[in-house]
Amino acid sequence: MEINSRAVRAWSMMGQTGQFGVIMNELAKCNENFCVVTADLCQFSGLERFCQEHPERFYNVGIAEQNMIGVSAGIASEGINVFAASYGSFVATRALDQVRISMSYMKLPIKLIGLTAGFSAGILGPTHMALEDVAIMRTLPDITIISPADCTEAYKCLEAVMEYDRPVYIRLTGSARAPIVYSEDYNYEIGKAIYLKEGKDVCILASGSMVFTSLQAAGELEASGISASVVDIHTIKPIDKSIAAIMAKHRLTVTVEEHSVVGGIGDAVAELAMKEGLPIRIMKIGAEGSYPHGAGYTTLLYRSGLTKESITQRIKAAIEK
Repeated sequence: MEINSRAVRAWSMMGQTGQFGVIMNELAKCNENFCVVTADLCQFSGLERFCQEHPERFYNVGIAEQNMIGVSAGIASEGINVFAASYGSFVATRALDQVRISMSYMKLPIKLIGLTAGFSAGILGPTHMALEDVAIMRTLPDITIISPADCTEAYKCLEAVMEYDRPVYIRLTGSARAPIVYSEDYNYEIGKAIYLKEGKDVCILASGSMVFTSLQAAGELEASGISASVVDIHTIKPIDKSIAAIMAKHRLTVTVEEHSVVGGIGDAVAELAMKEGLPIRIMKIGAEGSYPHGAGYTTLLYRSGLTKESITQRIKAAIEK
């Protein structure tokens, strides 16, 4: 599929979750060896047209996430690429036993799609907030974890995993009318971080929806005389070891994620720094404390300090110590 300004704008209006089914339908035009399984989220994830045009490749198991993984495992064992999609909060917790056995232990190359990860469905309350999914998936051997920065990168990663013969968890964050980080086509490789902005004082490592917000914060910091690098950590596991070199060149490393500060990219980066023996300062920015009450997406980001203003203030305070 050609990536042009029209496609990028259309994807942005849908957001990563709404875009998922549209991309599946586009990829179906050039790849016959895959199917989609969902737990009653056909319309919500934009799969209506895929269902209509490829009914023999679409399975809706109903509100049964554990069964969704079991069905997907059976399909994958027959050599067919399978994308299994449901709420990120449910696939990482309710279906954990099935994910652990069928994807991690058996190494079946299921492409598990965590829709509305982070605070995206927070209006429905804490039950639908996926703030621990990365932490849970990171503990499971042999599962690759990807969190695209925007809708263009969501397309690129979905295209890339089509030929990826390993179990994958793809975490889709943000809401409709999503900000655009990548306005045109670019080279994307699973496991390779993307350096979006160079600086000398602070290194900001971000994933998912927080990549755009981190770029905004970097702009605010520049206005205050603080030079910031920004890196898109789209592949959280395995993390790109080359980022150790850029971290070592900065006074402070900051990780930003729409996820708990426990077990996410902050901990992954800290573990990498420890293994590489880097004597650096690391500050983790993400969701902290108890579950917030249900509210709109932007409200939850504000309450959790995941806005450009809050991130800028915390970095300025840390760099001035």
